[in-house]
Amino acid sequence: MQVSKMAAGLRGSEIIRIGNQVSEQVRQGANICNLTIGDFDSKIFPIPAGLTDGIIDAYKAGLTNYPPAAGMGELRQSVSTFLQERQGLSYGPDDILIAGGSRPLIYAAYRAIVDAGDRVIFPLPSWNNNHYCHLVDATPVAVPTHAENNFMPTAADLASHVAGATLLALCSPLNPTGTVFTKEGLEEICDLVLAENQRRGPDEKPLYIMYDQIYWLLTFGDTQHFDPVSLRPALRPYVIYIDGTSKCFAATGVRVGYAFGPQVLINQMKSILGHVGAWAPKAEQVATAHFLPQTAAVDEFLAGMKTRLDSSLEGFFKGLKELKQQGYPVDAVAPAGAIYLTAKIDVLGRTAPDGTVLATTAELTSYLIAEAQLALVPFSAFGSSAIEPWFRASVGAETVESIQAALPRLRAALDKLK
Repeated sequence: MQVSKMAAGLRGSEIIRIGNQVSEQVRQGANICNLTIGDFDSKIFPIPAGLTDGIIDAYKAGLTNYPPAAGMGELRQSVSTFLQERQGLSYGPDDILIAGGSRPLIYAAYRAIVDAGDRVIFPLPSWNNNHYCHLVDATPVAVPTHAENNFMPTAADLASHVAGATLLALCSPLNPTGTVFTKEGLEEICDLVLAENQRRGPDEKPLYIMYDQIYWLLTFGDTQHFDPVSLRPALRPYVIYIDGTSKCFAATGVRVGYAFGPQVLINQMKSILGHVGAWAPKAEQVATAHFLPQTAAVDEFLAGMKTRLDSSLEGFFKGLKELKQQGYPVDAVAPAGAIYLTAKIDVLGRTAPDGTVLATTAELTSYLIAEAQLALVPFSAFGSSAIEPWFRASVGAETVESIQAALPRLRAALDKLK
């Protein structure tokens, strides 16, 4: 059977492949510390009680028919107020588009901005930009980042690629690294984009920024979140924001995402998703609209969630640092935001007890699942080289105790390597 070239060229998810390995080990009785999926165990991180009650009430009220294509008006107003009060960003309800999570919004942004063959710039590692480029037949421009910059792209990294590009896809806090832009670092990138757009003629498509800030409410300690339009208001016509409730409220299955930006782009994205039908459920939209203005409840939930996430991230971070001090070839980058820790396990080229040479992070990942009962996602799943010894650890679906218990198993597995 013949299928489209686009469909035939789609690559499967390495995260799903690893998840299948974990599932098989669990089926055989193993107790795996699964730090692969960017999700939450609802027993550990339940959604806010007020949001739960609102969803139930909305279903009981019979709010089960189609919502408006752009999203419920009261939700778009609540999001508008939430952004103004929490982030100082002034976007009206008509500048906001609601969808079933952030993925349809990212797809719609690509579709609204990028023509076939257009160049799209994104950092390595980053989540799924390579796949979105494939879906819209864009030319991907993947820019490697570096540990010394916490794997965040810099203006110097990007400068040679912006000429003629259509879209710059950025994310902070970044999936998969859990690191964030500094104010100065993001300002330099903003100035780079402004200068590029000033060079372009009136008939040329500008260079847009897609700014994914879905994790922005989950930052730790003194870490601050910065965004392009707050730093450089002149960028407002060129920035599409991707945001939503899935991460900050542990509500990944509730499916309420929102994008905001220039109304001309939002309207085009609305038309695209209107044909796709990627709406957030009406009851969930109404419940979210009622929950967002409850400042005290939102603050209380976020404080508790961040404390628990920070404990898990810091526990794994300190454990890896202790192993490093003991002479093991591991390291980690201090967590700043999101639900992710960047871990380094630098044993490629060594041999497992069964004689397998761990030549790539795929083999090392399989070894850690089998020997340490610890599942991580290598950065190769996010576009990086298969011989870069860096991994994403996602802590939303495991307890602190489970994470701590995995560290001695990791040390024992490393001890078995030759």
